[in-house]
Amino acid sequence: MKFRIIMIAIAASFILVACNNTSTNEESKNESQGTVDIKQLVHDYSVGNKEADSASITSKHLIITDGDQEETVLDLPKDEFFVSIAPFVNETHPCTNHSLTGCQGEMVEQTFDVYIEDLDGKVVIDETMQSLKNGFIDLWLPRDQTFRVKITHEGKEVESEISTFENDGTCVTTMQLS
Repeated sequence: MKFRIIMIAIAASFILVACNNTSTNEESKNESQGTVDIKQLVHDYSVGNKEADSASITSKHLIITDGDQEETVLDLPKDEFFVSIAPFVNETHPCTNHSLTGCQGEMVEQTFDVYIEDLDGKVVIDETMQSLKNGFIDLWLPRDQTFRVKITHEGKEVESEISTFENDGTCVTTMQLS
């Protein structure tokens, strides 16, 4: 009887280890089936919790290229639009579609007051936010709208309009604080 219990315990251990080693394959399977939390995945690439040769985001897709140059394309939410803003004082770079693994803004881990309203005056965001290590502030906004954005930092501010239509850029590097 003892022998049978020991054998069952060993078999169960092998099964658990085998299941644990399939997490990467399971994650890939989930991503391809659309069951991945896309917003969390975008965040993980933005903050460096996940690595890839490249991860970029368009108005419709997250595009990930791994070390074997294999590309994974994931759909973004139908009702939300990702945009990443890099406020700056002195230096910026031209950008249309944000590279989660490559774009670098000037103002790293700085605190900003971010105010965003739609054209009807409805406030969408009114909060203090911190830029990431890449100097960007990542936002998810409603799709197919135009917004007025005001960003303030240490007595300097910038106001601009951004939009979230199908072919709009996801990388805003034109907001110079003065």
